[in-house]
Amino acid sequence: MPRTLRTLGGVPPAAGAGRAFIDLDFVVAACIAVACIAVACIAVACARVGNAADAEELSPLERRFLAQPAQVTAGMPKAGEGYFSSDMRRICYQAVPEGYPFYQIFIQPFDPAAPRPTAPVRISPGRGRTTCSWFSPDGRRLLFASSHLDPRIAETEAAARAQAEEDRASGRRRRYQWDFDPCMDIFTTDLDGGGLAQLTHEPGYDAECSFSPDGRSILFVSDRDGDPDIYVMDADGSNVRQLTNQPGYDGGPFFSPDGRWIAYRTDRLEKDMLQIHVMRADGSGDVALTSGQGVRWAPYWHPTKPWLIWTGADHGDLTRRPNYDLWVARHQGESAGADQPFRIGQPLRITDHEGADVLPVFSPDGGLLMWTASRDGGAGGRGTSQLWASRIDTAAIEAALPAVDGGDR
Repeated sequence: MPRTLRTLGGVPPAAGAGRAFIDLDFVVAACIAVACIAVACIAVACARVGNAADAEELSPLERRFLAQPAQVTAGMPKAGEGYFSSDMRRICYQAVPEGYPFYQIFIQPFDPAAPRPTAPVRISPGRGRTTCSWFSPDGRRLLFASSHLDPRIAETEAAARAQAEEDRASGRRRRYQWDFDPCMDIFTTDLDGGGLAQLTHEPGYDAECSFSPDGRSILFVSDRDGDPDIYVMDADGSNVRQLTNQPGYDGGPFFSPDGRWIAYRTDRLEKDMLQIHVMRADGSGDVALTSGQGVRWAPYWHPTKPWLIWTGADHGDLTRRPNYDLWVARHQGESAGADQPFRIGQPLRITDHEGADVLPVFSPDGGLLMWTASRDGGAGGRGTSQLWASRIDTAAIEAALPAVDGGDR
């Protein structure tokens, strides 16, 4: 069984798909019917999204920094962890298709001027767990992790379906958890799903991958040495080097826009209590940016401002359910010398919705924020997780952010 880490409170082919006899008229008719149903579902979902967005009002805190958020995914039970293409005309993300238990990777068109749900295209093979999609800087390939080569994939799927059915029958709502599937490997593919290339081949979990700004290197997480650590490899999967080697989980790494630094999350001090760390691109100069009775994870760099954003929640009060919100801090990484540690200023909270706000990313031009949220559930914030986008007020955030250690802004 795969190990799990708790951080937050395409359907497979049908049987007989390989038979020689094919009724082409039936296939064509079926394809047209499925396409019509898909378009109708997206249209209905978009109408519902529009009504929900009109009814939802931002809090006074959020109005300081964000325009009215727009939901950009719909029509699937869950969607999240989205990223922009370099030209901002597409987004990639993971979503759970209707009738299948695991996330798959999708691409869909994106309009920066009017974010909204559009028709997604599945890029991953359609079976197994998938995660961590990422566009190559040149926009030609998509990077992601997948367990579709699991030799016991039918058993894995059956166990997940049985668990989901048991939860539905009992009414249980499980806390979010992530599975360190030992059959997970890293792949790249063309943007139409063709040209699939496997980059990792070692036994164990290989995932949580992203390109360097120049496209020459790939950061990833692997437990090939016994626990999850951060590695880097060339874009073709060669020249693998280990960057962290501490007890506990190190994961979710991203290069800074200048390629000099790597931000990531780790629970090396207390199991499951994630904190934000930064290290140099060669693994040196590791420093903790956050600490205390809370969980801070999913750090991401602003492309033009010296800002780092992440997800955080206070776990100090055991009588209350922690709520995850988005926090931004100013950093001085670009001005740090070779012998200076990376530092940040006091974090600034920019969301306070009663639902979870997690996995934030800035657009390549720095003007938009996209994140995973459950903002469509009404009172209690218990909606489904979907992707949302908002234009940020960079001037307001810049004015509100404290300086780094009392220095200049």
